[in-house]
Amino acid sequence: LPITSEHTLLLLDVKKKPWEQKVRLHNRWHPDIPPVADVTEGELFRVEMVDWTGGRVRDDDSADDIKFLDLTITHYLSGPLRIVDAEGVPASPGDLLAVEICNLGPLPGDEWGYTGIFERENGGGFLTDHFPSARKAIWYFEGIYAYSPQIPGVRFPGLTHPGIVGTAPSVELLNIWNERERKLIETGHESLKLCEVLHQRPLANLPTSDNCLLGKIQEGTAEWQKIANEAARTIPGRENGGNCDIKNLSRGSKVYLPVFVEGANLSTGDMHFSQGDGEVSFCGAIEMSGFLELKCEIIRGGMKEYLTPVGPTALHVNPIFEIGPVEPRFSEWLVFEGISVDESGKQHFLDASVAYKRAVLNAIEYLSRFGYSKEQVYLLLSCCPCEGRISGIVDAPNAVATLAIPTAIFDQVSCNSPTNCFLDILKDVHFIYCCAFFHVLNKNR
Repeated sequence: LPITSEHTLLLLDVKKKPWEQKVRLHNRWHPDIPPVADVTEGELFRVEMVDWTGGRVRDDDSADDIKFLDLTITHYLSGPLRIVDAEGVPASPGDLLAVEICNLGPLPGDEWGYTGIFERENGGGFLTDHFPSARKAIWYFEGIYAYSPQIPGVRFPGLTHPGIVGTAPSVELLNIWNERERKLIETGHESLKLCEVLHQRPLANLPTSDNCLLGKIQEGTAEWQKIANEAARTIPGRENGGNCDIKNLSRGSKVYLPVFVEGANLSTGDMHFSQGDGEVSFCGAIEMSGFLELKCEIIRGGMKEYLTPVGPTALHVNPIFEIGPVEPRFSEWLVFEGISVDESGKQHFLDASVAYKRAVLNAIEYLSRFGYSKEQVYLLLSCCPCEGRISGIVDAPNAVATLAIPTAIFDQVSCNSPTNCFLDILKDVHFIYCCAFFHVLNKNR
């Protein structure tokens, strides 16, 4: 049955700021952010979301909004939602919350999105050392397809998904997060470098009250100040799920989230029309406002039964994801390989990040031969339905990573398109293979 207005728990107006919404949003993780509504397990309900910036990025050709974006806003989430069973008993710590994505999409009347490259001084991205300046591409939606005036000759179906689905942390888990991330910032510059790039980016983002939005809690109160100084940022994925950016988490998918607080306090946001594996430009999916239609199930005692802790406490677990049956179908791919040797020729030991970086750079170098700027290709690889893989992680000293690009996303009419060039190669290879096959067949006769 279609979702009716009474089953839309969080109804938003994209023309209003996040703090102006009838049901206020939040952009931090904390156990004391109060739930905005109750959901009974098995009930189908709808949640609407603003884009992760709350409307700060405009539908125009200028990248100044990306360049000067204040990342302390990250990310505006809808929720929290308190999940209860049919008897009204809330989910309890130690339970598992199964969240089924029944339907999703862009908000009607707001069918557009954007992909960006952050300025080096404002967070950068996976290839900050190669692309230090802000860029932006606007995408328009035609049903399941997206196209961009800034990257002509490209059109592809989106695998729409939420970048963030997560439960609230307990006080103990929140303290674990803040302690380990603070320690990384204090010691990481001395021990961690990725191709001499990581030290140019924030190693972590610690709690800050700047632009902190805590739902029902009024800014300026003593309660707000305390929580704002403790609440975890939403930028990385963690034990609670959160910002995992799993592009296949679309219609029909299920997320099995650990419950750390009473009611689970489920939140979601950061909707993507499409994303490539890795979301390499950082603001790298096709970011948009959107909606989710969900159903929840409480699995009592599910954490102990289904999630095995890997770490010093029972809280060191991770969600399980069950991918749905709906996704674009592609039959031809162009695959680029990378190994853990950086651009300076330095050998790294089984470093999959270095290998994936090389695979992305190899793809950019190749595709830029066909009329695209390298910035255009970087944006495209971040948001198109490309597939990233760790192909080898044991053959010392080189990890091997691959990036596979579906050739069907390119305009095959253009004689200068990388697709046509690649397809010509395929035809030649196929012809040679057939000739060799029939030669062997005739010889054996």
